[in-house]
Amino acid sequence: MGTSPDRHARILIIGGGVIGTSVAYHLARSGEKDVLLLEKSQLTHGCTWHAAGLVGQLRGKRNLTRLMQNSVAVFDRLEAESGMAIDWKRVGSLRLASSPARWSEIRRSMTQAKSFGVECEDLSAGEAKRLFPFITTDSIEGAAFIAGDGYIDPYALTQAYARVARNGGVKIEEGVTVTGINIDGRRVSSVDTDAGTVGCDVVVNCAGVWAKRVGEMAGVGLAAGVVEHQYFVTEKKLEFDDSLTTLRDPDKNFYLKPDIGSFAIGGWEDGAPGCWRGKPPVDFGNELFAPNMERLELFAVPASERLPVLNEIGIQTVINGPIPVSADGEPVMGLAPELDNFFVACGFTAGIAASGGAGEAMANWILHGDPGMDLWAFDVRRFGAVHAQPVFLEKRAVEAYGAYYKIHWPGEEASAGRGLRRSPLYQPLKHAGASYGSKFGWERPNWFAPRGTQAVDQPSFEGKPNWFDAVGDECRAIRDRVAVIDQSSFSKLAVTGPGAYHALDRIASNRIPAEPGRAVYTQLCNPNGGIEADLTVVHTGPQQFLVVTGAGFAVRDRSWIERHLPSDGSAVLRDVTGAWATINLCGPHSMEVLRKLTDSGVDNACLPFLGASWLDIGLARALAVRIGYVGELGFELYVPQEYAAHVYEQIWAGGEEFGIVNAGYRAIESCRLEKGYLYWSSDIGPDVTPFEAGLGFCVALDKGEFIGGEALRRISKKGVERRMATLSMDGFVPLHGGEPISRDSGVLGYVTSAGYGHRLERTIALGYLPRELDDISAFEIEAFGRSYSAIRGARSPYDPRMQRLKA
Repeated sequence: MGTSPDRHARILIIGGGVIGTSVAYHLARSGEKDVLLLEKSQLTHGCTWHAAGLVGQLRGKRNLTRLMQNSVAVFDRLEAESGMAIDWKRVGSLRLASSPARWSEIRRSMTQAKSFGVECEDLSAGEAKRLFPFITTDSIEGAAFIAGDGYIDPYALTQAYARVARNGGVKIEEGVTVTGINIDGRRVSSVDTDAGTVGCDVVVNCAGVWAKRVGEMAGVGLAAGVVEHQYFVTEKKLEFDDSLTTLRDPDKNFYLKPDIGSFAIGGWEDGAPGCWRGKPPVDFGNELFAPNMERLELFAVPASERLPVLNEIGIQTVINGPIPVSADGEPVMGLAPELDNFFVACGFTAGIAASGGAGEAMANWILHGDPGMDLWAFDVRRFGAVHAQPVFLEKRAVEAYGAYYKIHWPGEEASAGRGLRRSPLYQPLKHAGASYGSKFGWERPNWFAPRGTQAVDQPSFEGKPNWFDAVGDECRAIRDRVAVIDQSSFSKLAVTGPGAYHALDRIASNRIPAEPGRAVYTQLCNPNGGIEADLTVVHTGPQQFLVVTGAGFAVRDRSWIERHLPSDGSAVLRDVTGAWATINLCGPHSMEVLRKLTDSGVDNACLPFLGASWLDIGLARALAVRIGYVGELGFELYVPQEYAAHVYEQIWAGGEEFGIVNAGYRAIESCRLEKGYLYWSSDIGPDVTPFEAGLGFCVALDKGEFIGGEALRRISKKGVERRMATLSMDGFVPLHGGEPISRDSGVLGYVTSAGYGHRLERTIALGYLPRELDDISAFEIEAFGRSYSAIRGARSPYDPRMQRLKA
């Protein structure tokens, strides 16, 4: 229960670990003095004090790598800035591959490092041993060395952040526990503590393992879990130089940090217990759990195989403590979608390494409304209520923890927390051979196994996965005959009311249809012209609109729209995803199939491209929208969930004479690449404008004021420095995204997404290239140590004039 504030702070940070103090440090460096950090115990007394302190920079995406690089830049200057020793040892990191599959994975990472600007050396087993003499070279296929990595003292780092923050005017109070958060509308008004109530303009939840508990005080569900993590420190009987590198051998499931005369060794074992369903007791403090020697053996024994010296020395200490792990193993950052002034920075499994860059991004977010780069992979809005549900969260967090050092295959799917959200077609499609994947809790058919084969993924880095031929058959059916795809996981948002049209027209960059019966493909842009969302808006009836977006973007896109709706209530948004199934009927014979099922007209005169109409199909009624993501004539049918099975059966019966097949999301991916269609989060995002992406046709510059309009008019007039290009290569090439695109002058860009086009029989890669190279068609793309010739062609290689789509 809130009371009148005893005092006020413009920005209140909850949590005094390495992340909270880093946010305070960066706010102070930006000139913010009215900042109060509250820590319930003492600084570092959550998880920071027992962290190992390894620092690695290379991640799977460019901006995430940039965030880690920004951390290293902070570490490089912090000692001089604070006047405190932080024991930052930039000794590099050595990663071993003890299996052929791991070597493929590491070589893929090294290729990405080149495009991300990270110096990375490819080493033989012998070269690796010269860097780390304690290892045996048995089974080592190769190794990667990143000289800019290292390790740091977590306690000293946190104290240094705090000193600079205090010197900049930040107040840090220890021994103050937050007991409640008071809400007024969509804003936190004050925070209750055991030392009084503090009014505030902004709250930042950096509460570490307590972040989920603090979030619930504000009505914010967070997918931030807690898992036990162990490492041990050997006896101090070893001799080595201070320059000895850190070591990781993921196949042996261990990491190693040199200590004074000893090694600190930890791992990421399967079966580590989740803790407290993500909500530790408030009074849990500077504590550890009892060691679990059976679990310790799961990485200690393999470590001793790689490091025989471990058989000669004992264990001095075992550290077993709680660490944050989110539902997908990545941090949770940003402005909570439920509130307008409640930020979160939690779920950091590798919080020490990320702290400098994360604090900088959060300070930018708080002060400028933008983190300074696209951080979607860390964004709080990638999760929804399904992920924050305690049992689901714990299952996913435990799986993410155990998978930390497992090989991450292209297209891999989570196995925990499955079977939760199912469309009415789940069982029929499973019976038909569907191999299911998971998105936002939904079960979605990825591909269909031919009769007599198992619907089980067998992925590959450098070869063709086992689903390759089956997906090819699905793609050819889409291109030549007719296919049906269950897309019920699509997020569907109803926007209604007398102000709905004008609100959406102001939010969207394209022109919203003024009359019912039409749809539009549009982006939602930020004030800088960057693409915040990529979606379809259907005008379904008077004052009624349906916004359709990807399954994983529901929270993000809903939040963006809601924040920009008029405050007078003239436009209201509701999430209706669960009410409607979505069945995609596509292919050159799709119109003939649909014509058999309804008395309504479905030809070009009655239902043209981007048209929308209510149809009776069999005994049911559906909204048919003539649009699709595969680049063929097709219809998305929005059907009440209870009628979906009936409509599917009608479609199947009507399509049998045309050779109808079921198709999945991997076929969609192949077809959309052939068409040059873009995917938000890979090909486009907040850092990309429609004009760079080749989406200028979606920007109605003449329609009046809209969000981003001023910036986009300026960009349209000035021109862009880079543009999306479509490249293709003969036959099958093992591209997965992130590969460097180069020419004689060096690296020019990187692949944003790639895959095989089964109709074109070529590998297709999308990526941004400098505008001055518009007339150049020949490039090179490197993958797994080999360079492939890539030819730039039309942005839409398949049906560039859209004749088939509009047939």
